[in-house]
Amino acid sequence: MAQVSTAVAKGKIKSTVDIQNANSRDLAYADSLSFHQTVRTYVNPVLPGDHPDPTLLKVENDFYHCGSSFHFTPYLPVYHSTDLVHWEIISRVVAPSKAAFVTDRPSAGIWQGAITRFYGSYWIFFSANGQWFSKAASPKGPWSDPVQVKGNPKTGPLGYDNSIFVDDDGKPYMLIKNLQKINRIQALDRDGQLTDTVINLDWINARQQYSWAEGPVMSKRNGIYYYFPAGDVSGGQYVLKGSALTADSTKWERLGEFFKPVTDPETGFRRPNHIAAPVQLDDGTWWTIGQSYEKVRADDWYGTGRQTGLYKVLWEGDRPWGVAPTTAPLERPKLPRSGILWRSVQSDYFDHDTLNPAWHFLNQKAATKYSLSARKGWMRLLPDTARAHVLQKETDHYYTTVTKVDYNATDTADKAGLYLTNGNQKVTVQLYSGYNNGKKIIFKMDTAIRSIPNTFGNIVWLKIERKEHSLTGWCSGDGKKWIAIGDPVSAVGMDKVQPDYNSWVGTSVGLFADSKLADFEFFKCKDGFSALAAVGYSNYFGVEKVKQESGKGVTTTSSKGGWLMISGVDLGENKGKSGEVEIIASAIKGGKLEIWLDDLESGGPVASIPLTETGGENNPKAFYKTLKNVSGRHDVFIKFPAESNRELFIRSIRFIKAK
Repeated sequence: MAQVSTAVAKGKIKSTVDIQNANSRDLAYADSLSFHQTVRTYVNPVLPGDHPDPTLLKVENDFYHCGSSFHFTPYLPVYHSTDLVHWEIISRVVAPSKAAFVTDRPSAGIWQGAITRFYGSYWIFFSANGQWFSKAASPKGPWSDPVQVKGNPKTGPLGYDNSIFVDDDGKPYMLIKNLQKINRIQALDRDGQLTDTVINLDWINARQQYSWAEGPVMSKRNGIYYYFPAGDVSGGQYVLKGSALTADSTKWERLGEFFKPVTDPETGFRRPNHIAAPVQLDDGTWWTIGQSYEKVRADDWYGTGRQTGLYKVLWEGDRPWGVAPTTAPLERPKLPRSGILWRSVQSDYFDHDTLNPAWHFLNQKAATKYSLSARKGWMRLLPDTARAHVLQKETDHYYTTVTKVDYNATDTADKAGLYLTNGNQKVTVQLYSGYNNGKKIIFKMDTAIRSIPNTFGNIVWLKIERKEHSLTGWCSGDGKKWIAIGDPVSAVGMDKVQPDYNSWVGTSVGLFADSKLADFEFFKCKDGFSALAAVGYSNYFGVEKVKQESGKGVTTTSSKGGWLMISGVDLGENKGKSGEVEIIASAIKGGKLEIWLDDLESGGPVASIPLTETGGENNPKAFYKTLKNVSGRHDVFIKFPAESNRELFIRSIRFIKAK
């Protein structure tokens, strides 16, 4: 994953190279020191984990995203960003109590939440046994109860995966898609209902040139309309341009594939599709977001779901091109940040009266089986004959998720703890306080079962450590001294592709309880007091992953230094402040690493850690440094010094609580 190309190294390229115009993964700003010392780049996906069928809305300096939520409820999470890279959920549109018309099972639910703004309101149109919409004065809600869009014989079936295009004059149109051969456009009135005549584009896929020609979106530039259909769930993305909104096929030109060919052999992602309608920024650049499945050669991560990346759109005259996916850093849009962290699973200390909108449930009934008020500062799950649970979309290949549960297991049906499930809910991982010939702590994935006696009592700390496809269960009586529950189990059966792409959705992680009520004091993912693997970074520049004799590490690739960022690290509440930081690293020569929180430009480093020679690359040692008391949840940056290329190798970082 080095980004200094051979051409640059040999001096053939003298100036900063714009990677957006490059099809090679390693052409990236080799001559610009600022890229190695500040965060001017990003890597995809910007919305890791299951984020299918994205739509995008620009309103002045803000961006909003919504897409298919399928059976995860409350339905249709709305994301907000100011820079197109960092995203947070600000609302959910359809409550389960308002969704009796929604089929409540995997692969069903709600499809294509198309967010838009017209006639002074925000609207989200979606498919669920028909076409519906909700509207609001603000993307933060509250959103209106769903209203069904009425069809008529002239319109034909309203289908699914529809989107909304608003023309320059403010007039909105629905792009209607049904099955393989129906593609149509029809105007909407101020009530969100279809009006005017149908613009019939069925000729677009009459011979199935684009497989399904689904998820169509549309943009306009210089008076020309651009219609973007996707091939299918994992196929290509195409584009047509037209001189007018007309059914006349002679007024439209097929331009072919939208994305440039993938040339990065390590990209890890298929060619993207189901893009959002591209938008133009104030600096004249164009951008879009699109979904893609992840697979690095033989390493299958399809089970993570359709992850959403950010792509610059290049123009060759009146022909748009989406930049091909790559693992290399890309120059981020020239937009201001608002302090939003990189998208990852959220920690929760359950100290609010309402549920964090990052959480979801696997069915409508489960959405009623919890309480945040029954025990102040705790989440209470209330199972009956069915499992109670609360989950989030898994976002990373490396993390340590921790909870503290109060539960009295007295029967084999009693279970409460940490939970992972794949999209079709056929493969699950459970680490729980349970009972089997006595109280036990049990770690289970399908037929793989490990257990130890519960000597701690009703209150137990539980921890699942993920290192790519390897999962290890841990337990503790005080959250300090941890006991491993047997050998790791392989999660390949969860992470790989399943029938119907795991029911079209990805893995979720969170909490569960069976049989009787359970109280949880907190949920942490990316626990900062556990070792965080350096190779689990979410963003980087000037570094690469390397294989060493006893594991994987990260080193610099440039004499100008570099950095890596581990997203969403939980450093505890005020009562658990960090007092020291530990780096496991090897050094060929001495050097100094800096630890920053949230960015590399403000506040200065929280720690500078001198590293001495360790006796070679494959001889890692622990280095410690006292740091300023810090707490809360942060994106953690590790910054390499200049002139350290391939001399310092980081394995992991861990924060240690102040005594």
